[in-house]
Amino acid sequence: MDRYISVPLTDDDAKSLRAGDYVYLTGTLYTARDAAHKRMYEILLDGGSRPDVSRLPMDMEHNVIYYMGPSPAREGRPIGSAGPTTASRMDKYAPLLLDLGLKGMIGKGKRTQEVKDAIVRNGAVYFAAVGGAGALLSKSIVASEVIAYDDLGTEAIRKLEVKDFPVIVVIDAEGNNLYETAICAYNKE
Repeated sequence: MDRYISVPLTDDDAKSLRAGDYVYLTGTLYTARDAAHKRMYEILLDGGSRPDVSRLPMDMEHNVIYYMGPSPAREGRPIGSAGPTTASRMDKYAPLLLDLGLKGMIGKGKRTQEVKDAIVRNGAVYFAAVGGAGALLSKSIVASEVIAYDDLGTEAIRKLEVKDFPVIVVIDAEGNNLYETAICAYNKE
């Protein structure tokens, strides 16, 4: 089913999505990859038993993080190629961010059981963007601004404004996993 959804995600929108849905996101996304996740994680756990969310570069509540490091923008464009990176590299950090209110993640590839459990626990969603289609995906990005960790280069955290950014729901808020159901459906044929 094709869905057009605004981001940040509401609880109702996240819970209404089903594994296999084609979704077009419009609004604000944030980018972060390995180095940025590691830095946020260390900041959150620095100095106490309670994570200090006030030290994060953006609010996690209802936001979506796109695991992406762009290429340089061509003249007249806000960003260069903007394809997804492998999500499993963020799996160590994702459960904590989900528990702090992160509502969605965009990447490619499988996730650990700990991430799946955190998705269900928090009524969140994991989307996949098509790998190898970075140039096409960049056409849905209308603005890009580095907001934190500029020293990380392509791994800096960016705020993206997107219009009809195409993704597929892989793991929904109920824990249904497209990668698993697709294999079962294929094996039945």
